[in-house]
Amino acid sequence: MPNHLRVSITVSIEDLTEFESRLIRWISSSDFVEIPWSTKRAAEAFKVEEEEVYQALASLTTKVPENIQIFYEDGSIRIAADLPS
Repeated sequence: MPNHLRVSITVSIEDLTEFESRLIRWISSSDFVEIPWSTKRAAEAFKVEEEEVYQALASLTTKVPENIQIFYEDGSIRIAADLPS
């Protein structure tokens, strides 16, 4: 979508699914910039399938793009997040 057509929508933590909310809280309180992200470990920690973690991460980048950053560095995925208002 061209940038000039983007609409900014404010989403609060209450607008996220229960799992998305738990996941962004966990990411924001952890250091997945210095310590590489592991979807397998996240799935084990939350007792869900890896697919559910991937779906929630994708959803968070759409719902709260200003609050989550996912990037690749030194051969690993890194994730940083701040809680939405």
